[in-house]
Amino acid sequence: MLITLSGLPGSGTSTVARSAATRLGLAHLDGGTVFRSLAAEHGLSLAEFARLAEADASIDRSLDDRLLDRARDGHVLLESRLAGWLATRGGLDALRVWIACDDRERARRVAGREGHDLDAAVTANAEREASERQRYQDFYGIDLTDLGIYDLVIDSTSSGPDEIVAMLVDAATARFA
Repeated sequence: MLITLSGLPGSGTSTVARSAATRLGLAHLDGGTVFRSLAAEHGLSLAEFARLAEADASIDRSLDDRLLDRARDGHVLLESRLAGWLATRGGLDALRVWIACDDRERARRVAGREGHDLDAAVTANAEREASERQRYQDFYGIDLTDLGIYDLVIDSTSSGPDEIVAMLVDAATARFA
């Protein structure tokens, strides 16, 4: 079983991924955590490391190759912005899920998680998303706003994690029964 889970910062992917992976008995691999760890290893903030990645395609390609290699092994919930695209382009049988959420609500969540005020979180999210959109378009020809590859798109603006996990588990159970 391979499940990909994607969404923009603050949409709830990490919360949902941990719980869904546990309920389904799957390993959980989070590309965002790996990217943040790489930034810390380089002594850079997430925004600084993203700017470095804009000029060096090998950073994203190396991360994505690692994620795709693990996805090929199966029995994993792969969480990353490009997880669905990686599975699609890799020809892998996967349940591809996108979690959508209102921009302001996502910023509120990020602000609470990272100790920023709301306006700073809105700005940080916008900068991060612009950087990622540009990199993914330039490096891979992927338009993050194209949700056509996803089997399931769930809006987390007003739905809680438990409700979303239940939808994801039901869809995975039906798909891989």
